[in-house]
Amino acid sequence: MGNALARMTRRSASGVEARSGMDWWLSQMAQATSSPVTTYGPNGGERVDGNYGALVAQAYRANGVVFAVSLARMLLFTEARFKFRALRSGRPGDLFGTPALQILERPWRNGTTGELLGRMEQDVTLAGNCFIWYDRKRRQLRRLRPDWVTVVSTTEDPLADREAEVKGYLYGPPSKPQAAVELPVTEVVHWSPIPDPLAVWRGMSWLTPILREIDADSAATSHKLEFFENAATPNMVVQFDASVTMEQVRVFSEMLSDRHAGLANAYKTLVLGGGADAKVVGSSMEQMDFKVTQGAGETRIAAAGGVPPVIVGLSEGLQAATYSNYGQARRKFADGWARPTWRSAAAALANIIEVPSGAELWYDDRDIPFLQEDQKDAAEIRSVDAVSIKALIEAGYDPDAVIAAVAADDLTLLAGSHTGMLSVQLQPPGLPEPAPSPVVPAANGNGNAPSAFVP
Repeated sequence: MGNALARMTRRSASGVEARSGMDWWLSQMAQATSSPVTTYGPNGGERVDGNYGALVAQAYRANGVVFAVSLARMLLFTEARFKFRALRSGRPGDLFGTPALQILERPWRNGTTGELLGRMEQDVTLAGNCFIWYDRKRRQLRRLRPDWVTVVSTTEDPLADREAEVKGYLYGPPSKPQAAVELPVTEVVHWSPIPDPLAVWRGMSWLTPILREIDADSAATSHKLEFFENAATPNMVVQFDASVTMEQVRVFSEMLSDRHAGLANAYKTLVLGGGADAKVVGSSMEQMDFKVTQGAGETRIAAAGGVPPVIVGLSEGLQAATYSNYGQARRKFADGWARPTWRSAAAALANIIEVPSGAELWYDDRDIPFLQEDQKDAAEIRSVDAVSIKALIEAGYDPDAVIAAVAADDLTLLAGSHTGMLSVQLQPPGLPEPAPSPVVPAANGNGNAPSAFVP
């Protein structure tokens, strides 16, 4: 990587911003020192020391709540598809597709849009950043491991230069810096929905502010396991008479551990010798309200991930769950997290897509079962729009202008479109009433017109 970095810095006075190493964040949070935390490394670059795999191992794979929240996000996020959305006078229009979207529908061999979105969400969860390289030679996308990517900017001090911009990317394992390859900006998707306040280009994982909560939840789970492994009883102290020797105490301690420690020895009768006195110390799970203690931490983890606890199935969310509450939670999850995140991902992916003129890359959520309640609301809105369209047309406005104004939610588009017809008869004022149409008598049973009635 050193040679590649040197080549890029010779072309421009380049600063370097490296990707996130999660165990560095874990160590910084654990130390909790009073000194300011900085990510600035040598050569004026932004580099975070550490290993990306630390958070994967210590949180994603080892903590059930973190995994459940991440999975809930991923399951919904992967349901969307990509389309182009037409823009009419800067306002959104219809969704449509072109062959340019094929790279997102089949990002790699045997790959799908859902797998692409799943990888993007997973990287953003664990690293705060997602990098996708468009291999134009092979016509496929490749996911780049976030902690192997270095962002190179056009200045060593981007904050001092308002014209600073990303110059390119270096990709390669830290153990082999000389093997890093250069990737141009036009071929790389960099998605970082949550900005890192300590960096210019880098994003931040939503797990970063709750590392202590993750540690506490894991510790609570370990405590629960230890509680059951020790016969599901609180800590116990055995006090001996002063005449008992240390050797006798050691032998008794080993015997007590062999006969009463562990799940297999739960609820056995404890028999003590002369001079021994057993006392319970500490608190039981009931006394320390263990469920509430652990449940509060689970809720804070879910809140950081933007997922309502009832959606994940966490205990605190289920306690207050009703159908109405679930509907509100679903709407909050969809409107507060899913749709803004889809919009952000589409904007990032547009860097490698040929977007038609007068359109933008957008997401299509119309076939997602989780959002079917929203489709019902959309149908009610269309019904109200239809009533509005009918009323405006009967008021004398041009039908095409009425449809455009209602679709854009902008009644100013009706200006100058009135036909001059009255709202009721839709006829120019002052004209005589048209003559009534002649009435043709209906035929009788034999096919002849009935004879006129002569009084």
